[in-house]
Amino acid sequence: MAAPGQTETKVAIITGGASGLGLGVATDLAKRGQWFVHILDLDTERGEAAAKGLGPIASFHRVNVNDYASLAALFDKVFQQHCRLDLVFANAGIVDNVDFYAKHDGQGPPPELDQVVVDIDLKSVIATTYLAQHYFRLCPHVAARNVIMTASVGSLYPCFAIPMYTGAKHGIVGFLRAIAARLASEGIRANAILPGVVATNLMTEEDFEHYPPEYFTPLEVVIDTVLQIVDGLDMSDAKGRTVWGAEVYGQAVEINMNNFYFRDRPEWCDDAMRHVLAATNR
Repeated sequence: MAAPGQTETKVAIITGGASGLGLGVATDLAKRGQWFVHILDLDTERGEAAAKGLGPIASFHRVNVNDYASLAALFDKVFQQHCRLDLVFANAGIVDNVDFYAKHDGQGPPPELDQVVVDIDLKSVIATTYLAQHYFRLCPHVAARNVIMTASVGSLYPCFAIPMYTGAKHGIVGFLRAIAARLASEGIRANAILPGVVATNLMTEEDFEHYPPEYFTPLEVVIDTVLQIVDGLDMSDAKGRTVWGAEVYGQAVEINMNNFYFRDRPEWCDDAMRHVLAATNR
């Protein structure tokens, strides 16, 4: 039963939702007929077209996820409208827009490095999750509250040409593993997806030419994995490992080609380290 003022329709907020993976997840949720989807993006033309295509169960909001005040205002607006929040998909992301390795003339310091990729790919994900946590707590009657972060295979392996992207995406997995158990104790499930190379507008066509096309990951496979997490059912990966629905939190789910894999955190180097880190769980 819904709480007073709470709508029966499930509510999702999707950042980077005007194209690619974000739009794919929004579209599949809309097809289910029980969701209202809020699409957040900077691309007004694509965002408005996406919302129009999904019909009256979707709304577009031009929001810069790197601007906390604007992002927070949007979350508040959505919650005031529906009095509930079921899914936050922290999906907005970019790749390095400058060459970290560029050489500079002279003996003085080089110009300041543009680190907007870290702002978008890590800091905005933290901010989005922070806001999700707050508004999820305001609707404890909602049975399944999910925050899903889009990380990358660059969260596990070095992407040599885009080192800041690699660092930011590594950060998402570390952040996830730090918060997941605490949020789960409040009925909030936090997980991350780590897709391989997917043909979206994240990179240019010229960039994609560097990757063997036979190793691309179909967008539909990534979308399906996201929706499996949302549904909270038992999940079995390509190596036969099953994670029961109640335990699908804190999972870093690597997705490559037609398969997904649960990736565990590193083992403790020794018992002393395990005890040291256990002391931070307070």
